Amino acid sequence: MQIIKSNSNFDFIGKNRIAVLLSLVIILTGFLSLALKGGPRYGVDFSGGLLVQVRFSAPIEPDRIKDFLSGLKMESVTVQQIGDSSNEFLIRSQYVQEEMARFSEKIEQVLKVGSGDENIEILRSEMVGPQVGKDLRIKGVKALLYAIAGTLIYISWRFEYRFGIAAVVALAHDVLVTLGFLSIFGKEIDLTVIAAMLAIIGYSINDTIIIFDRIRENIGRHADESLPIIVNRSINETMSRTILTSGTTLLVVLSLFFLGGDVINGFAFTLLVGIIAGTYSSVFVAGALILFWEKHRPMVSKRPATEVG
Repeated sequence: MQIIKSNSNFDFIGKNRIAVLLSLVIILTGFLSLALKGGPRYGVDFSGGLLVQVRFSAPIEPDRIKDFLSGLKMESVTVQQIGDSSNEFLIRSQYVQEEMARFSEKIEQVLKVGSGDENIEILRSEMVGPQVGKDLRIKGVKALLYAIAGTLIYISWRFEYRFGIAAVVALAHDVLVTLGFLSIFGKEIDLTVIAAMLAIIGYSINDTIIIFDRIRENIGRHADESLPIIVNRSINETMSRTILTSGTTLLVVLSLFFLGGDVINGFAFTLLVGIIAGTYSSVFVAGALILFWEKHRPMVSKRPATEVG
């Protein structure tokens, strides 16, 4: 199925400067958001503490819930209403004393006594020690770095070193854009978000490899053409495949985002942003980096610096 004909000639390379500038603006905005908020907002998995999702049988004010919990030895307690429901809440605390091993039962009992509601339901409960949270955070970062390093090795072996560098920079672009959007929209970073980022790396590199493979084929087929024309031709020839793959994946992710509920909302949001960023970087960023490398460090068979469009 062809949405765009393979012999089309949209000038993607001619828009490289605008695309790269847009990427820089988005990344810098994300960094600014992180700086203003004091860094990423870590979930219980990484920061340590507790999380309890509770449902009351009748609407109740969040401030009343905090008052009920004031007798327990918890610090930095926050109560967040879930969606439009006025009777379902997430209770978080950054620190819990060790004696609260059965914290969910104690919280349930305190809330029942304070509110007089005997039909309270504990829908979800998590507790992570601060040291465990720190270890998980370090391992999560390592997993991302190992994935990117493995990508560099594979692409350098499969194609050329310059292709590997371009792919890694494009992947770093996807991760930074996603991290920026997570900060801007106040999303927590937990294990599910790290899993989503690893999935984004795999998805994005697959799209990039398809384009790189076509570039390599066209270099052999059209040796008389300049590299910018070949790169632009390759992106056009793979555009139908890119649209079909990204479009169908986005439909699934949108379903997860809107219908999946609060538990996987961060996961779905990360995938949503990452897939869009990954498709964008495969088309605009990776190709621009290949041309930048060729311009400043040309291969032995140097091509004329003919511009597209």
